[in-house]
Amino acid sequence: MGRTVVLETIARRVLSIVPSQTELLFYLGLEDKIVGLTKFCVHPTSARREKVVVGGTKNLHLDKIVALKPDLVIGNKEENTQELIHHLSQICPIWMSDIHSLTSAQEMIAEMGNFFDVESKSQRLIDELRDEFDSFQKLNKLRVLYFIWRDPYMVAGSGTFIDHMLNTIGLENAAFNLSRYPLLEIDEIRSLAPEVIMLSSEPYPFKTKHIAELEKEFPDTQIMIVNGEYFSWYGSRLLKAPAYFKTLNFV
Repeated sequence: MGRTVVLETIARRVLSIVPSQTELLFYLGLEDKIVGLTKFCVHPTSARREKVVVGGTKNLHLDKIVALKPDLVIGNKEENTQELIHHLSQICPIWMSDIHSLTSAQEMIAEMGNFFDVESKSQRLIDELRDEFDSFQKLNKLRVLYFIWRDPYMVAGSGTFIDHMLNTIGLENAAFNLSRYPLLEIDEIRSLAPEVIMLSSEPYPFKTKHIAELEKEFPDTQIMIVNGEYFSWYGSRLLKAPAYFKTLNFV
């Protein structure tokens, strides 16, 4: 955003409005500093019971936030809207991340360590992430299309963290020449000729019935539901991602 965030002391009342970054704060042992989070902050499972829920990532209750008196808001360019961030900036300082690769995710983790004076913990996490992904044996280079929404169909294209993850584990994104999150009609999907269609568990909650729906249009394409957290969460959940990727069953 081109702004400098200045804090005279380490933040003590933090509002996290990005699920993966909320989980990261807990992982780094900073749960006592968190006063509020979103309804989508589902990890750890105790988070929403222990903290004040202030709405969704794009629809927040500003009155609740004002009452919490946060001294820092932690957001993300893709998860939160510009209008929302503008309103929040009138309440307290805001730090925004912009994640599009494992490198930028590691940089964000390092900055979190710096903010809260837990550099040793954040560096340990970064080292473990590097070890996990460096030792990962890449999958067969299948041409995949990763769906994040239905009605209309929306897929992950180039310039996204999901695209980076697909390439990192050895897959080819069939939408590599389409920017960000394009909307596609059935004929456009067919023209991309995916060998595998991945239906993400989030943000749209794809179910088994949606596999049958697409099989009618693409009988020769493998269609599978995947856990979206391991493709799109860029905090401490990344530690578990390589093990999950190994379980993907391509036929």
